[in-house]
Amino acid sequence: MHSNFLAVSRRDGLRHGLAWLSGLALSSHAWAAGDGLPSALSLPQALDKALAQGQPLLVMVSLEGCVYCKMARQSHLVPMFKQGQPMVQVDMRSVQSVVDFSGAQTTHDQLTRAWKISVAPTLMFFGKGGREVAERMEGAYLPDFYGAYLDERLVKGRKELRP
Repeated sequence: MHSNFLAVSRRDGLRHGLAWLSGLALSSHAWAAGDGLPSALSLPQALDKALAQGQPLLVMVSLEGCVYCKMARQSHLVPMFKQGQPMVQVDMRSVQSVVDFSGAQTTHDQLTRAWKISVAPTLMFFGKGGREVAERMEGAYLPDFYGAYLDERLVKGRKELRP
């Protein structure tokens, strides 16, 4: 009877462990999807779509587990994305493949290193030719002013796109 109890307990433990791991994998996948922001796969394609709308491409550089990244996404970026602002997310330390603005294949991590980003979140605003058209937003700002700073940079970016 004792061995059956152990066998059942191990089986149940294994089942619960697998369920926990599945949940962890799903939550990691949800984070990888940017909690509502698309992950960058091809920056030239994303930029072309943004420019076709007369908008700069907003790129959020994020870091897994970063509470400030999550707050910026939930409070400002996802709502803006849902309203049509072209945006992608690049994840620091991620080996996910991405095509950079020059057309070369790289990873999210290599891209953030090439951009010399060391703070998450960092927001970047890109225009024609993959050129930055507004000052980067690095790190956390006071919540009351974050939206205003973000709007200010988008306005500047749009002005830079005009002929």
